[in-house]
Amino acid sequence: MIAGGIVLCGGRSTRMGVPKATLPFGPETMLQRVVRLLGGVVTPIVAVAAREQLLPELPEDVIITRDEREQRGPLEGLRAGLRALPDSVDMAYVTSCDVPLLVPAFVARMIELMGDHDIAVMEIDGFAHPLSAVYRRDTLPHVESLLAQDKLRPVFLFDAVRTRRVQPAEMTSVDPQLRTLRNLNTPEDYRAALSDAGLPG
Repeated sequence: MIAGGIVLCGGRSTRMGVPKATLPFGPETMLQRVVRLLGGVVTPIVAVAAREQLLPELPEDVIITRDEREQRGPLEGLRAGLRALPDSVDMAYVTSCDVPLLVPAFVARMIELMGDHDIAVMEIDGFAHPLSAVYRRDTLPHVESLLAQDKLRPVFLFDAVRTRRVQPAEMTSVDPQLRTLRNLNTPEDYRAALSDAGLPG
């Protein structure tokens, strides 16, 4: 089974106040960092942007695609990303662009735990993290059906297919603090993540 990666970067960044994808994180932008970290585990990478969004420069082998419709949440981005994957890729780890503390071993472990399921999603206290999950290409028709019905919540997809709900205890060996799940929504989050990464704020 061949696994790729999908990075969703079309969010509105309302609370951050500036586009997260282009925020500097050390010598690179946040999107560039997430693409680099993810690219150490899976290939190819698809970056899904909003329709008019400007992206920082990315490696030549990164596939760039765009949401078909605006403001439709992660399922819209998932549809665009799965559609853009080459036919040779069976599944993809899906993440947002605002997780600069992503641990590559976390991604590898999620793929390993997928087994014969259609989705493997991180779940904490009953709350699923749709942007810390592995999705098979075969889930695309389900995604498109839900979007056509305006059922935009990822939980509808998880209930429709064979979903492996991964628990924190299964990930502690590779990412004890679950840093991979730490998405940055505010300037305070951003400064704290820079500090945790040992980078100047």
